[in-house]
Parts: sequence; C-alpha cells; structure tokens
Amino acid sequence: MARSIWSGALSFGLVNVPVKLYSAVSRKTVRFHQLNEETGNRVAQKRVDSQTGEEVAYESIVKGYELGRDRYVVVRPDELDALDPERTRTIDIEDFVELSQIDPVYYDHPYYLVPDKGAAKPYGLLMEAMRRSGKVAIARVVLRSKEQLVAIRPAGDVLLMETMIFHDEVVPTDALDDLPAQGDLKASDREVAMAEQLIESLTSEFEPGKYHDQYREKVLDLVERKAEGEEIAIPAEAPAPAAVPDLMAALEASLAAVKGPAPASDGNGSSKPARETGAKAKRGAKATAEGDAGEAEPKASRPRSKAK
Repeated sequence: MARSIWSGALSFGLVNVPVKLYSAVSRKTVRFHQLNEETGNRVAQKRVDSQTGEEVAYESIVKGYELGRDRYVVVRPDELDALDPERTRTIDIEDFVELSQIDPVYYDHPYYLVPDKGAAKPYGLLMEAMRRSGKVAIARVVLRSKEQLVAIRPAGDVLLMETMIFHDEVVPTDALDDLPAQGDLKASDREVAMAEQLIESLTSEFEPGKYHDQYREKVLDLVERKAEGEEIAIPAEAPAPAAVPDLMAALEASLAAVKGPAPASDGNGSSKPARETGAKAKRGAKATAEGDAGEAEPKASRPRSKAK
C-alpha cells in the first residue's frame, strides 16, 4: 500500500478540505553501490571539514548561504519554518485557469490528493465543480521547507496535484546558443506535406502501457547474466547519426517503410496490407537512406522475470 507523505488542508475560499498527499509515480531506477575494485568492499562516504580534514557529525552540519568566497550566512531550519507558518499545512488555491493555457514545460512532479477522514463530501464537491467548469486550480503549498507552485485538476476519481516550475526558473529559448535562425528552419511546402503524411501514417491512440524503460530492462538483464558468470562482450560504439543530405529522399523512404511491401494474397483472392510502425519504420527508413554502411544492430535480450 502507498503511504501518504504529507497531510494538511486544501483551502478553497472559506472552505478547508482535509487531504493527504501521495506521490503519483514510483521510479524504478536501477541502483548501484560504489565498491572498492580491489577488495569488493563498499566505499563509505564521509562528511569532512574542507579545511581541517576532520569528519563532521551529521548533527553538527548546518545550512549556509554563500555571500562571497568563503563568506557564509548560517540559516537554521526553525528560522526557515517561521517565515510563513500559515502555509505549512495548507494548499492555498489562488486562481482557476484553463488547462490549455499551461505550457507542459512548467510541470514538475505529480501527486495524488486524497480526502482525509470526514472530508469526502467537500472534496467531491470541489472535484465535481472543477470537472464541470473544465478549470485547473493554481495554488501554493510548502513541501520539504520549500514553497511550491502547484496545479490541481480532476483525474478520474481523484484530484491530481502537480508541482510546477516558477516562471523565472524556465530557460528562455533566446538563451540557447545553437538555435538556428528562422530562415534556416524554413522548409518547402512539398517537404512539409510529405512530413505530414509520415506523421499521419504513424498516428495512433496513446497507450502508455506499451512503452517500457528499455534501457532499465537491458541493465537488469546485464546484471543477471553477469551474476550467472556469463562473459559480456562489449560491442563497438555505434557511429553518431549523420545529417540527412537529401531530406525529400529520406521522407519518401520513411513513408515507404511505414507502408511496407505490396499487399500479399491470402489465397482467396483477397489481400492483407502490411504496415510497419514506430521503431521498425524508423530502422527501415534509416537503412534505405544510408545504404548498407554498417552491420545490423543485434537484437536486445529479453530481461528475465526474476531480476528485480
């Protein structure tokens, strides 16, 4: 069972809705430990004084804000908590906006808001009102001693709260050094039409369950094979993809790969069209555009179910 990580109240006008907060995601990261290669023992990391070299006990460590080189102001946890005590246990709704007005670049981490005991009715009232209006609530809350801007919206039978990036934390595009000039981004109408055909050919319903963390699966498979004593051969590094010299030829090859070969007869006079999508179409287009310049990529091993 999931455990709540915070509890407080969702403040909506003069209505306070007691809620609990749960993380909406559970990262499945492969974790490694640092080992001494010679002994196989784990390496312990110690906190040491940068000047004396002596180890510092955890309870003796404080936060310091750097004013200049080797000049710090020490700030203690109780001083930070006292800055805005009324917000520490409330999620204060400030505005309601259209979902389409929020650029996804502002989203950070999703959480579920669940009603606490006795709060089901006001929670359901707010959720249904938001669902009918189509609006998203913008609010503020203090989590882990940091004020967070959040967006709250109905998601099925629960309210979803997503922490957001503040506007001054988003890197503006004009700060990017390698962004090409507008003239260099211009494509011909024919090229755009061909690209639109390719997009249409690859369009499907979004099914999140069909996408897997393939790198994580390969890492777990590697770990299991090494644990079983298998010798691992390191393949040669693949060359970096080169720029496509003929854009139209690459688009045409991509469309041909998506459409596949001519329909094959099933023996009853009818035919069944063959269609490649996704990575298969991409690989086919790449092979057509680049020719037989390299060997085929080896098929990745299927991860064994017992690897956790």
